[in-house]
Amino acid sequence: MSTSLSADGVPRLASVDRTGRGLDALSLTHARAVLALLALCLLLFLPGQISLQPMDRDEPRFAQASKQMLESGDLVDIRFQGEARHKKPVGIYWAQAAAVAAGEALGVPDARRQIALYRIPSLIGATASVLLAYWAALAFLPRRLALLAAALYGAGLMLAAEAHLAKTDALLAACATASLGALARVWLAYRASGTVGRAVFPAFWLGMALGILVKGPMVPLFVVLPALILSVVARSGRWLLALKPWAGLALTLLLVAPWFAAIAWKSGGAFYAEAVGHDMLGKVGGAAERHWAPPGAYTLAFFATFWPGAAFAAMSLPLAWRARREPAFAFLIAAVLPAWLVFEAVPTKLPHYVLPLMPWLAILTALALSRGALDPRLRGARATALLVPAIPVGLTLGLCLAGWRLDSHTLPWTALPLLAAACAVAALAWMAFAGGRPERALVLGIVASCLLGPAVLGVAQRALPALKVSPRLAALRDRMSCPNPQVASLGYREPSLVFLTGTDLALPPDGAAARQFLEAGGCRLLFVEARDRDDFNAAWPVARGAPAPLAEVEGFNLNTGRRVFVTAYAVAP
Repeated sequence: MSTSLSADGVPRLASVDRTGRGLDALSLTHARAVLALLALCLLLFLPGQISLQPMDRDEPRFAQASKQMLESGDLVDIRFQGEARHKKPVGIYWAQAAAVAAGEALGVPDARRQIALYRIPSLIGATASVLLAYWAALAFLPRRLALLAAALYGAGLMLAAEAHLAKTDALLAACATASLGALARVWLAYRASGTVGRAVFPAFWLGMALGILVKGPMVPLFVVLPALILSVVARSGRWLLALKPWAGLALTLLLVAPWFAAIAWKSGGAFYAEAVGHDMLGKVGGAAERHWAPPGAYTLAFFATFWPGAAFAAMSLPLAWRARREPAFAFLIAAVLPAWLVFEAVPTKLPHYVLPLMPWLAILTALALSRGALDPRLRGARATALLVPAIPVGLTLGLCLAGWRLDSHTLPWTALPLLAAACAVAALAWMAFAGGRPERALVLGIVASCLLGPAVLGVAQRALPALKVSPRLAALRDRMSCPNPQVASLGYREPSLVFLTGTDLALPPDGAAARQFLEAGGCRLLFVEARDRDDFNAAWPVARGAPAPLAEVEGFNLNTGRRVFVTAYAVAP
């Protein structure tokens, strides 16, 4: 069969199928490619933004602290209820507070309790990281394959999850991709004796500065490791001068120093003691918040978190090692491997820590595709590719089992058609790969993700009310006949309840304090978890027991992994 060149110079078979023609059409111009990636991001990231409940515990902690920033007008100090929240810098809180303030200005009802508004920075960050991945990929690949690499990264399950959570990680991914993309362009231009574009300086240093404001030292870590390794490879660090380091450092200090100085003055140094001494070093030296896992955990989790591209990325690794002396592969190895080993060595492990490395694995996969390395004839290739249909099948069965066990033998019927379609398309992707069409397999994997993500995050989660304990409790507050009731919770202390019911949510330590709260007069609502009910009942005199329950809520706490049973008691004047 004869070969020809596509519009951007990529060798391919003369008899191109519809997949190839579609990629050619979408990558005809940069504008088309960007619009295609924007459409992909909207399809993957928008469903579920409003209906998905605040996900304990980190998301509502961030959202509540941003809400309190609006309530207090203090844009320097970060607090969760009465406690200082000195774990992360202020960038994400400013972004969330700005999004909510804009929502209020546009007339969004009860804007400060709408979790979707707090998720807007994550939605923007995830989308920006996909577009920046396309920009970065263009330094390695022609337009057609750069589009495919960025789409493969955008279709990853971990990025879709972070786009739905009001936390730091989607914004961090965008900042890291900008800085690393600029570093890649400088490295490749140096090795080719070329020049760098004007976008490199702002991309690198703004990514660095914003990344520091969002998550402290993480973007510098992602950048410094490959910069050092590549300087050793080149036996010189002079190639970094193209980044104009003195001007860039001055710009970075100008942007980040004011808040860091202000918080040092306002907290008396407590921010640095907590953020560095407890949060960061605590994660390095031990397993923070029970998130311990052995070395190798990220490698195992990667096959799910980077689905549908993980299996193909794994097949690309032998090529990367063989071609490690080539500038492109040298950069990709330096960008991923050292940071990955650092995270594997640290006892505290959370899947999203390696999210900023995934754009580079997507670029590696597209490079491997262009070199013919995604070959089903290689030993174990077809078996590895079975992960593509295995993940959606496993998720579908897991959701059905969860609905059956947690919600009185019900199934997520409304999501089943989309879930079944995702499984079918993923199976077609495996068949395409097994038949020697790896590009078609990658595209079908992306299509399967466009079905699976909205099915899970946009539809299936609506059919699992057992997971929405805090929203159901907050609904009881909203239905009370008296306005603005004071609310307390004994036992059930999830941050999502604080976010949904109000900053002044009381958390009595025992049954006696809970009784005092109910008897303090006015309109009051108390939640009592089942494990604290005996203590609460024992606090009342024998002749006059606790008041009759207003309602009971049963569900499943994803954070603790156990069932919860909460009883509500109300007192009205």
